[in-house]
Amino acid sequence: MRCYDPRVRLPGFFTSLFKSAVWRFNENDRIVYLTFDDGPIPEVTPWVLELLEKEEIKATFFCVGENVQRYPEVYRQIIENGHSVGNHTFSHFQGLKKDDQDFFRNIEQAGKYIDSDLFRPPHGWLKVSQYNYLKKKFRIIMWDLISCDYDRRISPESVLKNVTGFVRPGSIITFHDSVKAENNLRKALPLSIKWMKEQGYRFEAIPYKQKNKAE
Repeated sequence: MRCYDPRVRLPGFFTSLFKSAVWRFNENDRIVYLTFDDGPIPEVTPWVLELLEKEEIKATFFCVGENVQRYPEVYRQIIENGHSVGNHTFSHFQGLKKDDQDFFRNIEQAGKYIDSDLFRPPHGWLKVSQYNYLKKKFRIIMWDLISCDYDRRISPESVLKNVTGFVRPGSIITFHDSVKAENNLRKALPLSIKWMKEQGYRFEAIPYKQKNKAE
């Protein structure tokens, strides 16, 4: 099936560069994994948590460290509601634009606030050298489907079409609990969940381990 938006799924040549990263889970199980990037923030994240609780869904939140530092009560709500969390850098650093050591320090700084063995690079971009270093320390979680909810040039209807036209068993689906994505998210997420449930999909959070406790 053709994707509605060409950014929805990354091409195979790109995913082949990072073979041990997780792009999709078991394709034989009709389970999908909702993930939310760039939060937590009080304007959006509590609404997402309320919707997930109403729908009895567990999800995974890839958090920006400086947001966790600013809004620790919102982060605690994610944990207390039984969701998984992952490191998304402290300052939303994009690896391709950063020196390796600066990038690693930023991730370590985020780790002071986000105790998780999961990592997702902002925008999905990493240098091969960064990937080779980080895969020894984290489970790197990418995605099988990105909703493009962050793009204010597209409508909530387009976001919904990205999900319904491209989801498949084992999909890791990326939304964003951010101000930029808020309008699309509030309209498209409930409809996406409703549609996937009607198609017989179940939802799970990505399991994670607390690195500090493990160490």
